[in-house]
Amino acid sequence: MIVLVLNCGSSSIKYQVLNMAKDAELLAKGLIEKIGLSDSSLTHSKTGDDKYKVEKNIPDHTVGINLILETLVCKEHGVVSNLSEIKAVGHRVAHGGENFNKSVLVTESVKSDIEKCIELAPLHNAANLKGILAMEKILPGVPQIAAFDTSFHQSMPAYSYLYGIPYELYEKYKIRRYGFHGTSHRYVAEKACKILNMDVKNSKIITCHLGNGASIAAIKDGKSLDTSMGFTPVEGLMMGTRCGNLDIGVLLFLAEKEGLTIQSTNDLFNKKSGVAGVSGVSSDMRDIEKAVAEGNERAAVALEMYSYRVKKYIGSYAAAMGGVDLIIFTGGIGENDTGVRENSCKGLEFLGVNFDTKINSVTRGKDVVLSKENSKVAVMTITTNEELVIATDTMNIVKQNS
Repeated sequence: MIVLVLNCGSSSIKYQVLNMAKDAELLAKGLIEKIGLSDSSLTHSKTGDDKYKVEKNIPDHTVGINLILETLVCKEHGVVSNLSEIKAVGHRVAHGGENFNKSVLVTESVKSDIEKCIELAPLHNAANLKGILAMEKILPGVPQIAAFDTSFHQSMPAYSYLYGIPYELYEKYKIRRYGFHGTSHRYVAEKACKILNMDVKNSKIITCHLGNGASIAAIKDGKSLDTSMGFTPVEGLMMGTRCGNLDIGVLLFLAEKEGLTIQSTNDLFNKKSGVAGVSGVSSDMRDIEKAVAEGNERAAVALEMYSYRVKKYIGSYAAAMGGVDLIIFTGGIGENDTGVRENSCKGLEFLGVNFDTKINSVTRGKDVVLSKENSKVAVMTITTNEELVIATDTMNIVKQNS
């Protein structure tokens, strides 16, 4: 079964094509950027071939998806001879609210529920829904599956997901912790347990998905017990441009002093804060580390803040679960930044972590055990693959409904 996986953003579409009949072989992947702008483009990579790029006016998602499908069947760069070979489409959907605890077949009611969640994730869910509707027009009858970033975290108990605000506001507006990156947290936990021959359903695991957006999850017996992102993805760790945890009094104080509107306040804490805001250098950790090497003190503080907060979450989640068996680093930073991993684990010896700095220093983008043999807590770096999870869920759901 050939599955097309789509991740539609507000002005972009990421995609992958996988042949699930051949061990989820990646046939092609690509990206459409700047939808609705004059310099929009498609970059397409057929496995084993050079990248192919075309700059073209792409006014909306339907035109963008049409361009993707045209590319997939073209003789030179395509991977299927006919669109009928695509048997299902899997969509990454940012927010499922409280309605979905797993991936589902897209129906009219599912589309309605996704639309209702737009107010919880206005940029993402609106774009995700556009992708679903566009595919309905272009490939009518082809089953579509929605995989939600929030669904894995629906196992959190009420004491974990509720905020300390009047309960009536939760009932009225569903204000609670939802968590994100669920597909990644679930995937790397299961993958690491297979490598270590551990039972994920009888383990205490802390997964650190560290990238420009970052979150940590406490996974007990295969289920999410807690996670650092909350009602929105701005809560939790300090990130590339997001502030992370913040005293709400700071927001009120700055809004009054600076005369901030709702939109400018949102921009301040989502787009101008985090590592970029503290360092004054960049949101890219590579730029930060280069600046540190050059003696930039603000960059050094930003780097320390980042790792310190990862460490704090690891410690708090170990306490919440009554211990930890496995700590996992994933995402662009988690898989590649040796310094962040080392500094995040430094001082965790009291938990039973015996970190191998030598192995860590030469490990990038691989599935590797980073702890020594006598370590009571295993530490690993695991490469994530959210598209594979979505494709696998898509295949399984289609089979169940055929």
